[in-house]
Amino acid sequence: MDSLQPLAVDAAGVGRLLCISRATVFQLHSRGRLPLPVRLGSRCPRWIVSELHAWLQAGAPNREVWEQLKAARRRLNATGSRG
Repeated sequence: MDSLQPLAVDAAGVGRLLCISRATVFQLHSRGRLPLPVRLGSRCPRWIVSELHAWLQAGAPNREVWEQLKAARRRLNATGSRG
């Protein structure tokens, strides 16, 4: 039986993915060095696992650069699907 992989993880899960501590996850988050999490409540941030993988493949850029890359990718996808 295949084990199910989570779609989103908490800070401890991000830490396990990146081999860093939970505290370091929050430090990186507060410095703008991680993608933004989604909020499942006011105190329930979760990071999308597929986005973390894509962010790492892009070289783990800071949040501002990452958001620009995502926006550019969305624009490319939008213009490519029109033709």
